[in-house]
Amino acid sequence: MLSSRSLLALAAAALAVLPATAAAHGRDHGHGSSHSARSSDLWRAYDQALAPAKYIDLTHDLTPGAPVWKGFGPAQFLPAVNPETGNAYTYASDGFEATSYVFSTDQFGTQLDPPAHWAPEYPAIDEIPSTYAVRKLVVISIAAQVAKDPAYSLSVKDIKSFERRYGKIPAGSVVFVRSDWSKRWTDDPEAAKVLAADPAFPGVSLDALKYLHEKRHILFHGHEPLDTDTTPTLEGEAWLMHHGYAQAEGVANLDGVPPTGCLVNIGFPKLRGGLGGYARYVAICPPSTTAGTAISAADAPLAAGAPLHWDATLGYRVR
Repeated sequence: MLSSRSLLALAAAALAVLPATAAAHGRDHGHGSSHSARSSDLWRAYDQALAPAKYIDLTHDLTPGAPVWKGFGPAQFLPAVNPETGNAYTYASDGFEATSYVFSTDQFGTQLDPPAHWAPEYPAIDEIPSTYAVRKLVVISIAAQVAKDPAYSLSVKDIKSFERRYGKIPAGSVVFVRSDWSKRWTDDPEAAKVLAADPAFPGVSLDALKYLHEKRHILFHGHEPLDTDTTPTLEGEAWLMHHGYAQAEGVANLDGVPPTGCLVNIGFPKLRGGLGGYARYVAICPPSTTAGTAISAADAPLAAGAPLHWDATLGYRVR
């Protein structure tokens, strides 16, 4: 089994030799060989570092009853219907089923906020670069502070304390703030309304955001609640958006992710002109990580289970 240090060393070594190897092969054998060398190095990095890794989903399921700001309202999931007949497609009659999703907002569930959410001169969700796809992941925990004060906010002092223990936060990395607020997440519509309206939730202070972006030059930060901070003007979110920074909201399962040594994979729909993204974040961690799932032969074909069926009470399919 590879240790955390070995995992990162192998990945770094494989990727570090890529430019030099590609250049050498390009001089000696032309463009085709250069491309082959680059592919070989990336595949070697995958085999040595990513294939044995543990994968942790940091994303809430999207359901009609998920917490959402009252100014937007809930979503609605419906069986997709044949427009010619008005009847829902069924496995029995059509051989397949599909779903119609009615979202009241793109600020819903686990998400990625592009800066255009507040500042129209900056990129929308479809303009976020593809280079966001995989980054180094840092997880700073304030769970202990939040247990004593539900409205505690990450401070510069917390960041400096973290760096004294774990080292300097890398430029270009993603920093997720663990508060364990996500453990309160619910799919019950009434309970979700109460949770979304609770003014006492953990935040990230403006000073901390400025330190992370201006001193450590991170890519973006993420938090578990649905807002950045509890100030009347949402000063942290306002500063981020009006300075061209994105942020993640509604992140989950950070308690299983080591503070350093992992990567994060980022995916979201490319909605033209979208001001929010229904995102999926997956932490890629060393094999020794207790939480998470490893790649296995069970990944394809996927195993069958009890048949899905529509639950009219919940408003989505269940097994």
